Amino acid sequence: MTTHHVLIVEDDRPLRAALARGLREEGFAVSTADDGAGALRAGAVDAVVLDVALPDSDGRDVCQALRARGVDVPVLFLTAHDALVDRLSGFSSGGDDYLAKPIHLAELAARLRAALRRAGPARTEAGPLTLDPARHTLEHRGRSVALTPTEFRLLARLMAEPAAVVRRHALLGAAWPDGAQVSENTLDQYMTRLRRKIRELDAQCGIITVRGVGYRFA
Repeated sequence: MTTHHVLIVEDDRPLRAALARGLREEGFAVSTADDGAGALRAGAVDAVVLDVALPDSDGRDVCQALRARGVDVPVLFLTAHDALVDRLSGFSSGGDDYLAKPIHLAELAARLRAALRRAGPARTEAGPLTLDPARHTLEHRGRSVALTPTEFRLLARLMAEPAAVVRRHALLGAAWPDGAQVSENTLDQYMTRLRRKIRELDAQCGIITVRGVGYRFA
């Protein structure tokens, strides 16, 4: 299943809870933080909803710090101040959008989806593992391993339908979309490599062989 993971950084507890609940109902995975330090400690996400007025810092400074760390996901600012100079300041600090309070949840969800479409493909989550298309990594509890493009395509195909058996010809087509002539033995070798990388993460899941048919992720 492909899910967009959003970090909400907001010090107002009732508002933070309402936004988190609403975005989960809209189909997002949600993490929260109540200050800038928490935002900078957060793990990888697909988008950030960031209050400008935080108790320990200015949200625009937090955005700049995220960008300096190489975080290039969409950042949407929340603020009580909607003057042009405030919006321009938010954009110049690396923000992608600017919403004035009070927040309308439907608009926030729509703006998030639009920003995420512009940003590219979402991370794929299955069981405890996450595939990051921007970094071509497989992640588990703060740890990650790098994947080759072919490994990434294979695992993305398997994780797109957790527990479902994916036939060998479908995996060959997903991993080598240019129609390259690849033996089934080569496919088996790639599965061995992927199993090894999953074990490196100590994840309680893996790739299961369904003899004569294909593979499944479980």
